[in-house]
Amino acid sequence: MHKAGFVNIIGNPNVGKSTLMNQLVGERLSIITSKSQTTRHRIMGIVNGEDYQIVYSDTPGIIKPSYKLQESMMKFVHTAMIDADILLYVSDVKEDIEKNLDYIERVKESGIPVLLIINKIDLSNQERVVKLIDRWRTLLPDAEIMPVSAKENFNVEGVFQRILDLLPESPPYYEREELTDKTERFFVSEILREKILLNYQKEIPYSTEIEIESFVDTPDLLSIRAVIHVIRDSQKGILIGHQGQGLKKTGRMAREDMEAFFEKKVFLELYVKVTKDWRDKSSHLKRFGYDNE
Repeated sequence: MHKAGFVNIIGNPNVGKSTLMNQLVGERLSIITSKSQTTRHRIMGIVNGEDYQIVYSDTPGIIKPSYKLQESMMKFVHTAMIDADILLYVSDVKEDIEKNLDYIERVKESGIPVLLIINKIDLSNQERVVKLIDRWRTLLPDAEIMPVSAKENFNVEGVFQRILDLLPESPPYYEREELTDKTERFFVSEILREKILLNYQKEIPYSTEIEIESFVDTPDLLSIRAVIHVIRDSQKGILIGHQGQGLKKTGRMAREDMEAFFEKKVFLELYVKVTKDWRDKSSHLKRFGYDNE
């Protein structure tokens, strides 16, 4: 008997969805920072065993959209709530769990098996966790509640085992050697975006998008030319920094991660371009891979 299915991870921003996904997949596919809205796309990670295939999906955090980019991000979440065999609804010990009651209601009515993950229990105590479990039991009575610490890898194996139990019988959906549905170019842009999230404050990370103009892969060297799009001229200056130091630092950090990811030398060229209002223009969003209607 072979099992296979889609396990979609949803929840509010900053609850640790990407950390959990990376632990379950055993690969660093989703970027992780302390800033909200780190994940913009739906990112798939595929895990194969002898008699099972689990297709995980990490999704953007649930927000009320302010512009078209965020509307597109929320469409990834809506889709994930429809096509799952199992839903992992991730909360944590710090968030206001009443924040998105409409989404919780939608999860409740979905008819899909739900594992309610209370993450970051290493930052709390037993009494607080027990209270949260009781509250979640009233909100999602049919869900199975599992306290974990994704960062500390506590009870992630327990989550994995429950997923295996709940997986439907099915042949595999993907070839065994496939790890993700995303291209190598996508991971280059995600690594770059992560470094921008780490190195810059305020609106800069949320105003940037990465476009890979050139990706030339040879046995010994990967040559990449990338454009960082920003919304305003002032943001371009901040990104580049005094005498280009900001962009050099971002490029150096990204290149080191890319070399570890691709296991070869990387030559990385970075440029910054002002593309006004790209977050609100359908043509730009489509070009950047957000056309998911």
